[in-house]
Amino acid sequence: MAAWTWRFEKADGTQVEPAVAPEEFTTQGDAESWIGENWKALLEGGADQVRLLEDGTEIYGPMSLHADEAAAAESGSAGEGA
Repeated sequence: MAAWTWRFEKADGTQVEPAVAPEEFTTQGDAESWIGENWKALLEGGADQVRLLEDGTEIYGPMSLHADEAAAAESGSAGEGA
């Protein structure tokens, strides 16, 4: 059975200890739900971004925990090239 885990990092990619105790998840959806529920506490605890791993292999990332910045970047690029 696959184990889904998160890696917690500073903006420069340096791994940090998360403010919320991480878990191992049996599905990607469970892992993503958990990060959705805990991202604010993780950000406040010093993590800037996360990477999702399946059995130690990176699936995606880095994903910023700075929602306001990410939303601003998305809305700012939406009108480009139109």
